[in-house]
Amino acid sequence: MAIIVNLDVMMAKRKMSLNELSEKVDLTLSNLSILKTGKAKAIRFSTLEAICKALDCQPSDILEYVDEKNND
Repeated sequence: MAIIVNLDVMMAKRKMSLNELSEKVDLTLSNLSILKTGKAKAIRFSTLEAICKALDCQPSDILEYVDEKNND
């Protein structure tokens, strides 16, 4: 996938557990886990905003684009 999710990196930098983030953004653990592992097909802007607010970061700290053609 060309979009890399670095949610686990930001959570580690902020020393925040999945449970704590789940409570702060009002998202189920399973949905947050799907996002964290990069298995999510989409994310709502409101969810991204809540995560960024809870982790005090920018969307670019969580989501990264990698050109797959150049990685061969």
